Amino acid sequence: MWSSSPFLSPLQAPKKAKRRQAAGEGGSSNVFSMFEQSQIQEYKEAFTIIDQNRDGIISKDDLRDVLASMGQLNVKNEELEAMIKEASGPINFTVFLTMFGEKLKGADPEDVILSAFKVLDPEGTGSIKKEFLEELLTTQCDRFTKDEIKNMWAAFPPDVAGNVDYKNICYVITHGEEKEE
Repeated sequence: MWSSSPFLSPLQAPKKAKRRQAAGEGGSSNVFSMFEQSQIQEYKEAFTIIDQNRDGIISKDDLRDVLASMGQLNVKNEELEAMIKEASGPINFTVFLTMFGEKLKGADPEDVILSAFKVLDPEGTGSIKKEFLEELLTTQCDRFTKDEIKNMWAAFPPDVAGNVDYKNICYVITHGEEKEE
């Protein structure tokens, strides 16, 4: 549920966790070590928005309220309960961060994602026609909804010729921020 949640899309992917080699520290299992400080701040802001009643725990009512504020009315109790049950217990900020870290750490490396896009770009231009990509995303495998397509074009608008820069998409998926041009 969280992976298809509207909360995930604007947030950054985790950085590569660095193993601490200093004497006595060993490897760290601390979820905060997976993210840059700026990323943690973004997650904290998202958590605060979702925690509508400001009690430090995301509840089913909090989810219902924030989804309603985003225009998603009539969300079924079962859907909300399924989202809450993905956590091992009450969803405080640390659990929230851990849940996103677990979802995001499974992302493929940039070169793997880039290679998948290159199959769709036999001329090696670094871009794909918007219409072609949209058709693939809405008709194959895990099909994108109209809202997901709309969000994607908002995040990665095609150029005036209708081309989508897939290299930038790959970079953002794996690094969590747009490249400086």
